Amino acid sequence: MTRATGIGSWPGTDLREALRTVQGLLAEEGLPYLPEAPARGPGADMVGRAAGLLVDLTVDLQPSGWRFVDRPGRDAGRTASFWRRDLDDLAEVFDGYEGELKLAVAGPWTLAASLQLHRGERALADEGAVRDLTGSLAEGVRGHLADVERLVPGAQLVLQVDEPSLPAVLAGRLPTASGYGHLRPVDPQVARQGLEEVLAAAGERPTVVHCCAPDAPLPLLRSTGAGALAIDTTALTPARWESVAATVEAGTTLYAGCLPTDGSGTSAGAWRQIVQAWQRTGLPLSALADIVVSPACGLAGLTPAGARDVQRSAVEVARELSERAEG
Repeated sequence: MTRATGIGSWPGTDLREALRTVQGLLAEEGLPYLPEAPARGPGADMVGRAAGLLVDLTVDLQPSGWRFVDRPGRDAGRTASFWRRDLDDLAEVFDGYEGELKLAVAGPWTLAASLQLHRGERALADEGAVRDLTGSLAEGVRGHLADVERLVPGAQLVLQVDEPSLPAVLAGRLPTASGYGHLRPVDPQVARQGLEEVLAAAGERPTVVHCCAPDAPLPLLRSTGAGALAIDTTALTPARWESVAATVEAGTTLYAGCLPTDGSGTSAGAWRQIVQAWQRTGLPLSALADIVVSPACGLAGLTPAGARDVQRSAVEVARELSERAEG
């Protein structure tokens, strides 16, 4: 059966209400998830949240962004407080829940591209810092998954690793701190190894790598061994759909981000786009039952009502694709 899910951010500051919405829409026939609510401020954003999971590494918010520091400060405390409240709310809303539950964390390359070293340069500029960051993140993810399993014991967790910055990291498009140059491209094999280390923290749990950039490196992402890839399918070219077909044929699950995050899409338009691409690439319609439908990315730019509408549309698309798969 085709299922629906969400990707990440949610509008507003009431995470408990967001969780209730997600639970109500997805618990029965979809894949519910823990959303982010970045409108609450620093520490509730994707990078700050993931940095809050790091073990033996501490960051603080500077005017230029999150930076490594020697000891925890006010910003680290605020991030930890957000995490405590979010997990308490998750435990309350999903009390008694049994089924899959998806947790998301920024990946090592997006963190390395976003976090700054003491001297102000991106962590990505220092290979040793990247190795330390990757190992710390993997250890933090292991602890995070264990914490959630204690709070929601009936949940079978799915780990989603978000890598929106990965294409820029691979292409050498990130500017240096001075702004006069660019950091060197990261070797694809090194990038793969870093992702593999964090994905391995999930153990036997299912894993997803999400990259909504139009040039998401699908062959590299497939090679990490992730069970699924989550991509924006709203503007894929025929050539990119061929790569998606190769992903599906390789046994990797597709999370099809087929609904625009600005709320402009329709469920009818979304499922027709997928079915037409499926037929054009020669994939059997029966394989539509294996995909997961989602918005293209996070929904923080909408109103709460708009986000509910997009998430509801994802459920409608999943139902239609299930019927097509059976027919």
